[in-house]
Amino acid sequence: MSSTAESSAIVASPTRAKPVAVIDIGTTSIRMAIGEIGGDGHVRTLERLSQAVPLGKDTFTRGSIKQSTRENCVRVLRSYRRKLAEYDIELQNVRVVATSAVREAVNRLAFQDRIYSATGFQVEAIDEAEVTRVTYLGILPMLKAQPELAEGTTIILEVGGGSTDLLLIQEKNVVYAHSFRLGSLRLREMLAKYDAPESKSRDIMENVIARTIEELQPYVPADGPLHIIALGGDMRFATYQLDPDWNGTGLVALPLTDLEALCDSILVQNEDDLVRKYPLAFSEAESMGPALLVNCRMAHSLELTKLYVSGFNLRDALLNEMTVSGSRTAEFREQIIRSAWVQAQRFESDVVHTRHVAELSRQLFFALQEEHGLDERFEVLLYLAAALHEVGLYVNHKAYHKHSMYLIANSDFFGIGQREQLLVALVARYHRRAIPKPGHDGYLTLNRDDRIAVSKMAAILRVADCLDHSRSQRVKQIDCRFKSQQFVIEVAGVDDLSLEELELKQKGNLFEEVFGYPVVFRRISGSSSNGA
Repeated sequence: MSSTAESSAIVASPTRAKPVAVIDIGTTSIRMAIGEIGGDGHVRTLERLSQAVPLGKDTFTRGSIKQSTRENCVRVLRSYRRKLAEYDIELQNVRVVATSAVREAVNRLAFQDRIYSATGFQVEAIDEAEVTRVTYLGILPMLKAQPELAEGTTIILEVGGGSTDLLLIQEKNVVYAHSFRLGSLRLREMLAKYDAPESKSRDIMENVIARTIEELQPYVPADGPLHIIALGGDMRFATYQLDPDWNGTGLVALPLTDLEALCDSILVQNEDDLVRKYPLAFSEAESMGPALLVNCRMAHSLELTKLYVSGFNLRDALLNEMTVSGSRTAEFREQIIRSAWVQAQRFESDVVHTRHVAELSRQLFFALQEEHGLDERFEVLLYLAAALHEVGLYVNHKAYHKHSMYLIANSDFFGIGQREQLLVALVARYHRRAIPKPGHDGYLTLNRDDRIAVSKMAAILRVADCLDHSRSQRVKQIDCRFKSQQFVIEVAGVDDLSLEELELKQKGNLFEEVFGYPVVFRRISGSSSNGA
C-alpha cells in the first residue's frame, strides 16, 4: 500500500496465450493488475501496481474532482499505459473501472473524457450492484472450500472510502445485500465538516457506525454460527501488521482483540505519524483508522471473537472474469431471483400467485423471443417484475401498481444495478391500466432501447397475469404460436377460460400495440406438451 509502484513482477511464460489487465480507479489510489490467460483458462498474475491519488477526498468534500487531481490521474494512467506496452497488451484487453469517487462526482463525464483523450482508456464507472456481483462470485469458491463458513451465516464486509458494501450469506445463498454510505473518507470528511473536536471524533464515528449496524440486525439470524469475512486494502494492511507471515492469499483469522488494539493505536496517531511509521501514502493513512473501526464495531456488535480476512480484491476478480463469456451464471441468476422473493415476503405478497405469474412470464418470454429480440438479461428482469408486481398492495389497493413501482425502486436487491432496478419497477407499474407515456416518472429518463424493452416486458407480464386471474394456478400447460395474424395461447386442462378472457380484454391492448398482434386464449381438451 505504497504511493510508489507496488510491484511483484513475475517473468511471463514464453507460451502465454493472452495478456490482459484491469485498472481500478479507487478513492485513494489507482491500482493495476496484469495477468495472462493460459490455454486452460487459468489466470496467472504477472504484476501489480498501485499509486496514490486522492480522488475520494475531492468528491466527498467538493462533489467534484479537481483539475489537479484529474491531471494526476492522467499522469498515473499514462505510466500504466507504458507498462502495458511492455507486455504487448492491447487496449481491448484492458478493463478500466472506477467506483464511488468517480461515480458520484458531478464532473464525472468530463473526467472520463479527459482520461480517454489523454490515454485511450475508457473508464467504466461501475455501480454498487456490479461490485457486489463480482464480490459474490469471487468469494463463493472460498465459502465452498470452508465447510465451517459454507454451513453457517457469513457476512462479507468491505469498507471503502465512500461506502461499506455488505453481503449476508446463509448456506451459500444471499439473503441480504446493501451498500451503505458509510465510507472511511466520508467519516473523516463528516468530522471535518462539523469541526468535531479530536477528543469527540471517535465517539461520533461510533455513533454513526452503530446506526448502520442497527439496519443490519433484523437480517442476522439469532442462532447458528456467524462469521465475518473482511475485504479491502485497509484490512489487508492490518493483517500484514498482525500476521507478517501471511502471503496475501486465501483466508486468515484475526483475533478481534488484536485488531481492536491495532485500531486503537492507529486512531490516536495523526496522518503524518502513520506515514512515517508505516508504508502508507497520506490518503491511505487518512482512511485507515475509520475503516478498521467499522470492522471492529461490526464484529463486536455481533459478539464475535475473530474475523476472517481475505486477500480477494476487485482487480483479481475482474481478471478472472475476463476468461469467461457471460457473467450471469445460472447460480448467480438464482441468487438474484431469491433476493426478489425475500422482498415479496417482506411486503406480504401472495407469493403463490406471483410465483405462478413469474413462471408463465418466463414461458411467454421464450415463446416470443424472435419477436421481442431481448437477451437473457431481460428474462431475469421480467421474472423479477412478475415476482414483485403486487408488492404495492402492502401500501394500499388503490393505485397499487404505482406503489409497487415505488417500493421496487427503493428496495435492496442483490445483483442488479440502478438502471435495471428502474426497469423492473416500471414493468411492474405497467402490469395494469395505463400504458407507458413519456411524461411518467422514471419512464421519461430512459433511452429509446430501454423504453421499448419496458413496453415489451410489461405487455408479456399483463398476459401472464391474465392467465392466473383466478388465482387458482389452474393454467399450467400452455402452447404458443402465431396463427392467422394472432398470437394464440392454447391452454390444456381448463374447461372454462371466460374469466381469463374477460381480463385479457381489459389488459391485452398493450400487447397488440407493442407486438402488432392481438392475443387469443384457446382452450384445448386433454393435456398438451408445453410448447413455450
